[in-house]
Amino acid sequence: MATVNFTSAVDRDLLKRAKVIAAKSDTSLNALFNAELRYFVETFERAEAAGNQNYLILLDFSLGRIDDLAAMRALGIDAAEDLFLLMAQAHLPMPRLSEAATQGMVAELNALTT
Repeated sequence: MATVNFTSAVDRDLLKRAKVIAAKSDTSLNALFNAELRYFVETFERAEAAGNQNYLILLDFSLGRIDDLAAMRALGIDAAEDLFLLMAQAHLPMPRLSEAATQGMVAELNALTT
């Protein structure tokens, strides 16, 4: 398998923490990154090949593209606990607020100061 080098940007604190984990795991940061990226790609491809859109829904939720209620409705579940268990099983990071929700909170905070 051929490898290629690529350049990416990452938060300085995140990189420092990842280096600590790599050292504690007696491996390299490159090996950790490759393992996680491989897991992500292979999981996504398997779900897509099987016609299962659940992983894509969970990814959209993780990235803040849809909220918890939309994700739960699309997945056919009715408990937030089940949604978070699915996120953990899918090995996806917990969600972030959507850009619209974040901007709404900023606007609300700004309105308080005026």
